[in-house]
Amino acid sequence: MFKGFNVKFPEYEVITPQTHDSYTLRSLTVQEEERLKGSLMTPSKVHEHLNKCIYDSIVNKPEAIKEYDDFLKAVTLKDRDALLYGLYHISYEEIRNYDVTCSSCRKDYPVTVQASSTFNFNEYPGKDVLTKRVAVELPMTTGVVAFIKQPSLYDEMITMRTLSVQPGSNMDIITETLILDKFEQTPEEGDSIIYHERGDVVDAYMALPSKDKKLIHAKYRKHFGDYGINLKMRSSCGSCGAEEDIDIDLVTNFFRMVYTI
Repeated sequence: MFKGFNVKFPEYEVITPQTHDSYTLRSLTVQEEERLKGSLMTPSKVHEHLNKCIYDSIVNKPEAIKEYDDFLKAVTLKDRDALLYGLYHISYEEIRNYDVTCSSCRKDYPVTVQASSTFNFNEYPGKDVLTKRVAVELPMTTGVVAFIKQPSLYDEMITMRTLSVQPGSNMDIITETLILDKFEQTPEEGDSIIYHERGDVVDAYMALPSKDKKLIHAKYRKHFGDYGINLKMRSSCGSCGAEEDIDIDLVTNFFRMVYTI
């Protein structure tokens, strides 16, 4: 009967860019890779499986985090990108055969690069990222103010569980509206109306003019979204020689690596 191995897993420390916490992660096991492969069959559960995988890979974490829900409430979506990068880096090191479509000749070509050479980090300047709310007065929708926030993993989990099971749900819109805390409408007469329930927030968002939507997302990038990590690389097309900067989609590539290893 197999009694287990004494394995010394490689480890990697990650400082989360928005909440400034330190985590040390170990590389994935084969069992964890297989579990993630199964999550690809249920798209609405992918991020939930990914969160659990990251949490199970943590060997050192902030003292305030005692259990899984604490982790979900203390980590933002942008922080998860950094933790995922750490898990990817310590498990695979290279970004292999990443498919790029040339913007000049439109031909596809693969690139392979060390993950560490693509890494860029922009730290959030404050300590209030989980509690900060920014009011955005909408120019096209009279008397309506949108309040934006940086969602946590817990916000994402609850929203996905609530809305993704509803008939006709749109996963892209559900994801887009995670940055919205609420809408407040002030009629010319009467009391203000606050839309805080997630279904109401999605419905209100869908009713907005395009210009208001663009403003909301511009304000989110300014106050929250630009703070985090990104993976950029310089690539050269083998067919026409054109060079360009490529933003690497780490989540997609992470699951591709898990599935092809």
